[in-house]
Amino acid sequence: MNNKVKITFPSRSSNEGFARGAVAAFVTPLDPTVAELSDIKTAVSEAVTNCIVHAYPDAVGPVELSAEVKGENQLVVTVADKGVGIENLERAMQPMYTTGSPDERAGLGFAVMKTFMDEVKVRSRPGKGTRVTLIKYIRSR
Repeated sequence: MNNKVKITFPSRSSNEGFARGAVAAFVTPLDPTVAELSDIKTAVSEAVTNCIVHAYPDAVGPVELSAEVKGENQLVVTVADKGVGIENLERAMQPMYTTGSPDERAGLGFAVMKTFMDEVKVRSRPGKGTRVTLIKYIRSR
């Protein structure tokens, strides 16, 4: 069962819940468990929040979210922005690293995504933006 959807929205914090809910609704035909659905929603929330907080630190810009079901059990979610990009991707992937205020940000976004998804891929170019791909295999019941 292959299916795909693409949504573009402004990088406003009010849209984080919308993105999370949209992906949750999209994946329901795969009949995920409550735990799988929670994992997906948490990872999507982190990826979108990264765009809102880090990609456009002083402005509002576009966030593109796509979700695709491949085969019988694979969900692929991509969250992309055209923001500032990540200077040092290797460093940014380390837990506790943040470009935001340490008083407000824990620097755990990528670590959280990796914990809840089966695969996480990140591509970024300074000044061009970042693309995060989240892959989850829904277990058959």
